Amino acid sequence: MPNHPPLRPKRKHLPHEPPHWVADTSTYFITINTEPKGVPQLCSAPVPPSVSHSILDTVDYYHHHGNWTASLAILMPDHLHALLSFPEQPGLKTTIRNWKRYLAKTHRIVWQEDFFDHRIRDDNSLREKWFYILNNPVRKSLCESPEDWPFTKTWPPR
Repeated sequence: MPNHPPLRPKRKHLPHEPPHWVADTSTYFITINTEPKGVPQLCSAPVPPSVSHSILDTVDYYHHHGNWTASLAILMPDHLHALLSFPEQPGLKTTIRNWKRYLAKTHRIVWQEDFFDHRIRDDNSLREKWFYILNNPVRKSLCESPEDWPFTKTWPPR
């Protein structure tokens, strides 16, 4: 048997645009990864905290300018998790693509080609994702409790 390096599994590409029957106010659990995985580009050494806070500031900027409505965002060294909702136009896919492009130019972040999205369907799912996101740095042994992680931002409901 030849000794080949393991191939990275090819992900199935699913459409990001929600069906017409999904409410514009739907919240999405979003995960956006950097490339290569495992190399800190968003926070943690060698990334200066000023860059990390600048990235979170862009989430806030998009929120206040109506590009999306943010509830929660957290930076991990090589990915971001967020709970966001999007206006119908330009929509989820275009908004995230533009945001990633801006950060690639301004902070030289190299993103994976796509992102993961999951539409939140009820309050129980929202609580589950909220808890999952806040506890991600604890699970990764980056801090002792969610309150200790400096790269988390929340927004009050509108």
